[in-house]
Parts: sequence; structure tokens; C-alpha cells
Amino acid sequence: MKQPLFFITLTSILKTPPFPLHFSQTRSFPLFPKMADSPIKCLCLLLFLDSLLLSSALFLKTYVVQMDRSAMPASFTNHFEWYSNVLSNVVVDLEREGNGGGGEERIIYSYQNVFHGVAARLSEEEVEKLEEEDGVVAIFPEMKYELHTTRSPRFLGLEPADSNSAWSQQIADHDVVVGVLDTGIWPESDSFDDAGMSPVPAHWKGECETGRGFTKQNCNRKIVGARVFYHGYQAATGKFNEQLEYKSPRDQDGHGTHTAATVAGSPVAGASLLGYAYGTARGMAPGARIAAYKVCWIGGCFSSDILSAVDRAVADGVNVLSISLGGGVSSYYRDSLSVAAFGAMEMGVFVSCSAGNGGPDPVSLTNVSPWITTVGASTMDRDFPAIVKLGDGRTMSGASLYRGRITIPENKQFPIVYMGSNSSSPDPSSLCLEGTLDPHVVAGKIVICDRGISPRVQKGVVVKNAGGIGMILSNTAANGEELVADCHLVPAVAVGEKEGKAIKQYALTNRKATATLGFLGTRLGVKPSPVVAAFSSRGPNFLTLEILKPDLVAPGVNILAAWTGKTGPSSLTTDTRRVKFNILSGTSMSCPHVSGVVALIKSKHPDWSPSAIKSALMTTAYIHDNTYKPLQDSSAASPSSPYDHGAGHINPRKALDPGLVYEIQPQDYFDFLCTQDLTPTQLKVFSKYSNRTCRRLLPNPGDLNYPAISAVFPEKTSVTSLTLHRTVTNVGPATSSYHAVVTPFKGAAVKVEPESLNFTRRYEKLSYRITFVTKKRLSMPEFGGLIWKDGSHKVRSPIVITWLSFV
Repeated sequence: MKQPLFFITLTSILKTPPFPLHFSQTRSFPLFPKMADSPIKCLCLLLFLDSLLLSSALFLKTYVVQMDRSAMPASFTNHFEWYSNVLSNVVVDLEREGNGGGGEERIIYSYQNVFHGVAARLSEEEVEKLEEEDGVVAIFPEMKYELHTTRSPRFLGLEPADSNSAWSQQIADHDVVVGVLDTGIWPESDSFDDAGMSPVPAHWKGECETGRGFTKQNCNRKIVGARVFYHGYQAATGKFNEQLEYKSPRDQDGHGTHTAATVAGSPVAGASLLGYAYGTARGMAPGARIAAYKVCWIGGCFSSDILSAVDRAVADGVNVLSISLGGGVSSYYRDSLSVAAFGAMEMGVFVSCSAGNGGPDPVSLTNVSPWITTVGASTMDRDFPAIVKLGDGRTMSGASLYRGRITIPENKQFPIVYMGSNSSSPDPSSLCLEGTLDPHVVAGKIVICDRGISPRVQKGVVVKNAGGIGMILSNTAANGEELVADCHLVPAVAVGEKEGKAIKQYALTNRKATATLGFLGTRLGVKPSPVVAAFSSRGPNFLTLEILKPDLVAPGVNILAAWTGKTGPSSLTTDTRRVKFNILSGTSMSCPHVSGVVALIKSKHPDWSPSAIKSALMTTAYIHDNTYKPLQDSSAASPSSPYDHGAGHINPRKALDPGLVYEIQPQDYFDFLCTQDLTPTQLKVFSKYSNRTCRRLLPNPGDLNYPAISAVFPEKTSVTSLTLHRTVTNVGPATSSYHAVVTPFKGAAVKVEPESLNFTRRYEKLSYRITFVTKKRLSMPEFGGLIWKDGSHKVRSPIVITWLSFV
């Protein structure tokens, strides 16, 4: 029987080891080509492979071992003793190879809060034996994660206009602690000044770990905790050079400082990047506390370290976890971050993660578990315009953050050159990769470079080193018209795909083509905005089509926030400039916007569960820009869909008073997992305790009480009707009456029963069902929405209807 496309894709994902996946084309090459024609060579090859297999059996790698905590025999006094004993049963004596022998010596972490077990160095042979040991629930190979790399408070309506504002400093957000898992923190930044803050909340149990460049005094009433996690990184890469990176919470990369300041940075007047984006910089929740958990290093971020940080953060007492990083996609039970986030959710901690920067490709999401809030990126109403004036009189619009010593007079034209053969087929020269530009050709000229492969700012350095005096950075089809501004080391202007094609055509067809560059500073009130960023990762969520992802979008393009004093604004080693604030783009920037808003909501509603807060954010999100048109997709200059923006763009003011919320209890999430064809052993990864079973089996994964509604019709054409169920909790006025309004669909008739919900008390729960009856099976998903209205509240759920079909 021919399988439907979605099944083939999903199966291929689940059969792949949980290492980063990038949904890009892969190619296979023969191992030792032309060797099969020689018997001697074949024998040598077999001997080589045999020795390779033998050495691999002795080679140790890091694995995260999950244990059934309740299965510890009574003969052991504590769990660590038991874990060590279990490992000792399988560890091969490798002392002769210099790898150490006993189980305890192999352990690099012990987990005991959101996750139970250890991270240990093991060989493949030992892992196979360990899988048969009593009490072992699951074994996860070490996985490498990557970082998903002001005006936003006002843009989001968070600037306190007066003392009566819902977002005024009267709110007790100082009791909320946000744990930021990232590259550490630069404590000297003014964004982490604790002047006027109250004492650290009593519930906080975290610590301020010390190390090179970081002392106890670097923590204060703003930075209440700082820890480092490097054992997994060190095990994978070898002992790192402490002269190159701080073995302490100090952040030399800048990414962690930027995200932490975006979450809860204190107000800093007169902030800017070299004069760009001048104003007062502040985080979303300036009264909240920050706990920095350094899990990312020069060589990346490793799952055993991330898992330990989540485990420790929950025990420390964080209320919110902000995680701007991601790996590939693997099924829920094989994703250690997903499992850890499940444990954090069980303990009442809100987990916010970035969606990834794999857009505009479809199915490019990471962090798709329903108990995680997955955040995509959008633009704001601020940009940094720059222009390209061509010798033929045309002026092209672009963007730039350049402000350096090299200047290009606007009244003087300079030769321009494009090293590509045409405007649609980039090659190494057109991409301005290292060593591809001929100084004899580009010296004294403005060079046109295509985006792709190498960092945008690195291309400018290549141009500069080859003698070029400036750069025009052209988008390709993958980037569309989205303009991401960069702090270049050479005069440079980024232009959209259309403008780029026009400039390249001019340079290729006119032997005397010239241009000049102009930099226009900061512009506010840009329309349309917000717009979904082209780089923002997109749905659908192929692990479970019934769970719409991403959940939301938030500002993630050209975001100003605090920066490290160790690295230049371009992050290049050759950049000797030092700035207190930097402008970055990525879903790494959008995630902490949501984390900070969550801290504000948590301070106002301390009794709300993570699912209630998530629901408040999603059902109050907006889907129209400041021109009152549907949110646009900057990669296509067309309306975006829920696969791009989820429920919509966050609206913090309305989220504070959503009217109704969709509550999801930990057992409900577990019942959802019971619909995912997991074995009892795989389910045990999430149960942790023996009393967690499939008690209330959902008839359909789409029946999870999620704020978004995704109806998936199976490939059987005989199935023409589908009913999903939801329950809402009244968090508004005690007496209120809501009526339903549903978007009309071409492919299905949609009916909500009952059509009205009448509440008589606060926190009352009422249920409804929504039925979809196929009118015409469509080849593509259809999008719409359901809104519950009571006159003052609009509780909106996006709706996606999908008809699966064979291919």
C-alpha cells in the first residue's frame, strides 16, 4: 500500500538518531572508490574496517541514562549509589586504554528533579548491555544544540504611561525569577543594575558560582544566580582552553547577555549601538530577577549540560525558563530537552523556547512539544534605512548599521562589480567566501555579494581584505525582501531580492556601472509591521499535525539589548570595537520577549499554571499589522499563515486579561502522549513515577485542550466528519456570556456546540465541541479561526483543517 507523504516523512525522522537535522539535501559518496577491483586492496580495507570497529567499541561517548527512580532496591541508601552500581555492572575495564574503569568515574552528571538518572561516558558495547539492566528507562545519545541567534517594550505596549498602568512598577514582578539557559552573562552591564530592587525572594535557593572573571560580588538583587555546565561539552571536545573562554558564568560571546537583558534588563537611558536605535533600553519585565545558566560554549551546547541546567534551575526555584537554542527533530520520548521540559512543566515552571532560524522552509521547526511554548520571530516598526545610488540615477532602498572610519562620499560614484555569472545562480565568488575574490578585480570597488553559506558580516571582511571599499549585500530567493541590519566593518548596505537582482543586472550589463552608499540612521513608525521574519522556522509540526506550531511570534528582528565587553558587535575576532549594546536578529531574540512577558503575567497572576499563561498569550494574539491587513510573510511579500505565525503576534496588555483560558494538566499531556503510538517503555520516559498511566485516553490527539485547533482528516475518504472537544476556564468576570464566531471554510462546514457559554462564577469550567464536516477535500491545508466573544473579550483560536492523501 502506498504511504501518504506525511507518514513517509515522519517515519524517516523517527528512524534517524536524535542528532541535529536540517531538512537540507544530502548526498552519498562511495567509500574508497575504485577499490573493489583489487583483492589486496579489499583485504586491506576489511582489516582497516575491522580495526575501526574494534576501536569504536572502546571509544567512549556521552549518553544520558534515564532511570526509574521508584525501582531502586532497598539495599541502596541513595539513588546515586544505585546509579553507580548499575553502571559498574556493564562498564568494561578500559584502564589499559586510559579511559578509567568504575561506574562512578564515568558519571559526569546526576539528575534528580525534572529528570532522574545520570550522564555518563560509555562505549557502544556498554550501552547495549546497559539497556538490559533493571531500572533503565531510556538512553539518549549526547546531542549538540545551536544558539538561535530599545523599542520592543513600547511596541508591545509595555511602557508604563502612569502609575495606574497595568505594567507599572507596582506589580510584584520582583518575585519572579527567569532562568536563562545561554552563553552566560556580562554582570557589569547597566542592564543588570539592581538599584532600588527589593531583597531576593525567599523561595530562591540558587547560587552564584565563581570562576575566572566571576566572583560572588557579580551577583546582586537582579542577577540572583549564575551557574556553569560544561562536563558534557568537555567530554565531547576535550579539555577546553581556559585562556580562550571563561570557565565561569561570564559571557564572552554576548548572546546570553543579550537574551537575559531582553527578558528582564533594568532601564538604561541613552542606550544605542553606535548611535543607532537611541533611547531607553529595558527588558520586558524590568523588575524580574535573572538566573544565568551557562550551557553554551565555543564548541556548541550539549544536551547533557542543558539537561543538568534545567534540572538544577527547577530545584533553585525559577518560575520561567527561557531557552533560545535548539537541535533537530526527534520523537518526544527521544528528545532529552522535551523530557526535561515536561518535568519542569509538572513542577509549575513555564518553558519558552525559540522555534529556530530555518525559515522560510516548511517543517523547519524545533522544540515542538505541546508543553513547550515555541516562539517564532517578527519585525517591529523600527528599521535602519540605507540606500544604494546607482550611476544610472536609480536609488535602491536597503538597511545597515554601519558606522565606521571608512566613509564613502554620497556625492561621488565608485565602480561596482558582481563576481557571479547571473542573478539567480550564486557561486563561491558571488557569495564572497574566503579566498574567492581577486584583488585585481575588486580593489577600489563596491562589491555585490549574495547572502548564504558564510556570515553576512564575514563577507564584508572578505571584501575589505581583497581591497574593496564597500559592499552591497543582496538577498536571494530564500530571504525575499526581509532586511536584517548588521554592524559591518566595511561600508555595506543589505538589499532585498528584487533590488539585488536589479543592481546585479546593471553591473553585469554595464561595463562602467557605478554606485555610492548612504546611511540614514534610525526610522520609526515603519509600515507594515509586524511582519513574520523570513528566517523564522515554519510548521507544520510533523511529529503531530494536530498540535499547531509555532505557538506565537514576537519581535526578533534588529533587537537592541546589552552586550558583552569581550566581543565586538559583529562577533568577528577581527572586530576590535567594544559596545555596551548590540542589535541582533533571530528567534533567539523573540523567545526572551515572550519569557519576559510571561514573568509579568506570572507576577500579576501567581496562581496561573504554565498552560493558563500560554493560553492567555495565544488567544489574545493578533493577526493583523498596523495597516489593518493580515500579517505578512517577509519571505514572500504575501499573507502569512498559522504555520508561520502560530496563533499570531503577542499582545501583552490583552494577555493580562484574556477572559477565558484553556487549562492543560500534566496528566492531560501524558494522555496526549498515549495517542502517539508509544510503547509502555517509551511512555515511562515521561511518567517518572509508577502511578502515571493512561487514565483518560483521548479519542484523538487533536482533543488535547490546546488553545489552537488542528483538525486532521485521515486519508480514508469515507471519513467525512470529525469532532474535537475543548474546555475553557473563566478567569474574567464571574457572570459572563460568550458566543462563538467561526470563520467560513471552503472545504468543510464547521459547527460549534453549544454556540453560547454562560458563566456564573470565576474559575468555572465549561466545555464545547467543534465538528468539521467535509464539503470538498482540499489538497492544501485551510486556515481560519474560532472566536468566543462576550462584548469585552475576544478569545481567539486559530483553526487548521488538513486532509491527508496518498502520493
